[in-house]
Amino acid sequence: MKLVRIIHDGGVRYGMVEDETVTLISGDPFSAWRANGEVPLGDAKLVCPVQPSKVVCVGLNYRTHIAEMGNTLHTDPVIFLKPPTTVIGPAEPIVIPKRAGRVDYEAELAIVMGKTAHHVAVEDVASHVLGYTCGNDVTARRLQHIDGQWTRAKSFDTFCPIGPWVVDVDPGKLMLQCLVNGEVRQQAPTSDMLFGPHELVSFVSDVMTLLPGDVILTGTPGGIGELHEGDSVEVRIEGIGSLVNPVVAEAE
Repeated sequence: MKLVRIIHDGGVRYGMVEDETVTLISGDPFSAWRANGEVPLGDAKLVCPVQPSKVVCVGLNYRTHIAEMGNTLHTDPVIFLKPPTTVIGPAEPIVIPKRAGRVDYEAELAIVMGKTAHHVAVEDVASHVLGYTCGNDVTARRLQHIDGQWTRAKSFDTFCPIGPWVVDVDPGKLMLQCLVNGEVRQQAPTSDMLFGPHELVSFVSDVMTLLPGDVILTGTPGGIGELHEGDSVEVRIEGIGSLVNPVVAEAE
């Protein structure tokens, strides 16, 4: 089963995808719910599958990316936040801001929380996670270097595509790819992470309370590069699916 959110009858509804059908649900996936209607998947307009109160990102967590950035291995995960206003869903455009300079893709595995998590031990993480999806930590690279910290570079509206759905998979053995205009730019197994998904949830939950629907982006592998107006960027993760977004320039 795949958890989605779709536009339906002028509103947004949660649903579960099985085969080519979306079963709409009453309530939400974080509490009691029941089936309430069906929509053909081909007719469904997908949006981001969750509404996070925050997106917690992990920097420099793939050995290949650490090497290409000239950094050393960290003893603790490096974390930062993206505001919820960065979040978009499948097929929604990534907007390159005026004067931003270079803007990069960063394909990532996204963890979606299913329960409130605070001081959760690694061995208890699985029961707090709803599932996993694709994410793209879009970054204004020039501004990141200018500022010396990452908030402005990571926080523009549309800089966090997430989707297309949330799936329960084993996160430690997946192949992650990023394709730009059909060309593979990034490719690595999630086993290349310095800190695995369950370690990350436990670590972050010791810092801040994670709420149902919150998202943790787990870092990007080597091969980061620039996006341009007119590009199509795809995050593809084995066992999950494909998140595709067009790239546009900010309107004059």
